[in-house]
Amino acid sequence: MDTQAFAKISPCNYADVMTRDRVMAPAIRPLWEPIPRIAGPAYPVACPAGDNLMLHIALHRAPPGSVIVCAAGDANWAMAGGNVCAYAQQRGIAGFVVDGCIRDLAETRKLQFPVFARGIIPIPGVRKTAGLINVPVVCGGVTVAPGDIVIADEEGIVVVPVAQAEKVLADAEARAAKDAKTSLEEWVRNHKARIDEATRALGI
Repeated sequence: MDTQAFAKISPCNYADVMTRDRVMAPAIRPLWEPIPRIAGPAYPVACPAGDNLMLHIALHRAPPGSVIVCAAGDANWAMAGGNVCAYAQQRGIAGFVVDGCIRDLAETRKLQFPVFARGIIPIPGVRKTAGLINVPVVCGGVTVAPGDIVIADEEGIVVVPVAQAEKVLADAEARAAKDAKTSLEEWVRNHKARIDEATRALGI
């Protein structure tokens, strides 16, 4: 599957054609701007609180083009830093989505390596405890399975189940094409008609 086709469509268009449970919590956001849109198959990991071993293992195991999705056990320790992001970029990893924090943001921003996370903290995690790797995890409120397509940019993060990927892509492309063909004048006319109908129904 050509996952780069998914990068041509905004997360907004995917959100228009999927359910709320496929969109991550807004607290997971770009850590530098302007950040490019990324799209790729998920390589999910889950780490216990204070420990980032599983993300570091994923750094060596995830195939090029993957988005490493990390469910951190808490936000009190960094899951990754500058060298981890630099090596991920060397290996062709598309980016990180971390339900937790990272550190060395200045280095990562300079590299222009895409990272989406809850925030930044300078305290590194340890690497001592096994967690989960390349199995379904919950990140940002979304269940992410290996191979699910992750699309992320400044608008948010959506996760398309791999079994539905082709249909969702087609639906999102159709929605984007429709939006592109609709002039502002036409949108306003349609919008007003819908709002007028809603106000009549509610007696406002």
